[in-house]
Amino acid sequence: MNFSCPLFLTACALPWLAGCTAVSPAEQSARARVQAVGAQLRPDDQTPPLPELRPDAPLPVFLRFALLNHPQVEAAYFDWRAAVAAIAPARALPDPKLTFEADITNMLMTLMPGLMFDFMAAGKRDAMAREFAAASEVAHRRYVTTVLQTAAAVKISWADLTALEETLRLRRAALVTLGQAREFAHAAHLTAHAMGTLDALAKLENDAGRVRLEIANLEDQRGVFRAAFKSALGLARTVPDPAWPAQFTPSPALGLTDDAFWTAASAANPRLGEMRAMVEMAVAQIAVAEKIRTPDFALGGMVDLKADPLMWRPQATLTLPIWREKIAATIRAAHDRRAAAGARFRAEELMVAADLARMTFMVREADRMVAYLDTVAGPSLRRSRATVEAAYQTGMSGFAMIPETQLMILAMQTERVAALREREKTLAELSLLVAGQPPAGAPLDAPAAAVLSLHP
Repeated sequence: MNFSCPLFLTACALPWLAGCTAVSPAEQSARARVQAVGAQLRPDDQTPPLPELRPDAPLPVFLRFALLNHPQVEAAYFDWRAAVAAIAPARALPDPKLTFEADITNMLMTLMPGLMFDFMAAGKRDAMAREFAAASEVAHRRYVTTVLQTAAAVKISWADLTALEETLRLRRAALVTLGQAREFAHAAHLTAHAMGTLDALAKLENDAGRVRLEIANLEDQRGVFRAAFKSALGLARTVPDPAWPAQFTPSPALGLTDDAFWTAASAANPRLGEMRAMVEMAVAQIAVAEKIRTPDFALGGMVDLKADPLMWRPQATLTLPIWREKIAATIRAAHDRRAAAGARFRAEELMVAADLARMTFMVREADRMVAYLDTVAGPSLRRSRATVEAAYQTGMSGFAMIPETQLMILAMQTERVAALREREKTLAELSLLVAGQPPAGAPLDAPAAAVLSLHP
């Protein structure tokens, strides 16, 4: 509905105007939610104090640093806040307009100013407010998804970097062991002058060269992983490097069945949440489209300041929504968007189910490998080393078996680190599917619960 009124009616209209712009509970909830997150993420639109990063800091400290500092999270937050702010203009009345009309021949005959207010039926504005409220929920879910993606990037980079340091330690230990074996083989060759000892010496030198090559590649790869970790923390290349994490700490066992994971994912997955919000937005768009049948009209008047006595000119207009094809097409398009949103939601459910099955299998596979190395292969090799050392002390075996057994133990430990590294990266990807409780002080609202607590 459009309404036009002269200046003297403005004071009478203002109370009615205020009564037509009530804030809905959905808008109140959206405002409270974005303000609660903003108080932690950007208090007074400023970056809050960041946690101190130390080499021995646990992973949640690095996660909190990234969530507070990363521009990707900041951009998603401001997009969300802008979507919440857009609800008020959608339900508000249009701005008033000053009007002016004059009749002029050889002189000014009439001077007719006025003030026009455009009104829309309350049902239309309520439907538009619901549509924009649903759009703000979509933006909120995208913010949660961004938080999860940022946290996952930190976890993956953390696993790569800390596992690399552990692998370097093990390969350097292997190089030391090979050096000891080479010295013994060289001494044996000098004393025995046997062809077999020369062959063993050549093999050890070749193995040591290969390990040195691996170490060189790992040290070079460290720069790549550090750059990725620095980027995941939201730090530009030009700023000083942070303290690099030094300790590789595996996450505990999952302790959940596939059905429990699916229940959690279907309820808390941010992508599914975004799809649900898009369905709700499409439903609200249907309500807006159906209001196209409602006619708009304008009522008002103007006053001639030149006339004596004053002359009033009332005005009235009415829109006629008579084009049935246009109305039907608008409503049909809204229903089609609703059907498409529902189909996308079901398609996303299928992808989540498949990804969840794949990732939980990969975690269990890694757990079984680590359990095998810890309970079977590791104890067996350590017993073999003890036996070889005892045999050497009694003169029943040569020294060469000792470093050979030690190298096998170090290789097994390297394989264990590799399995744990892949497990941690899979858990990071799993955090994109299932949302748990966030780290203490993370810039998240309680319903978002956006960072999976799969790490102590």
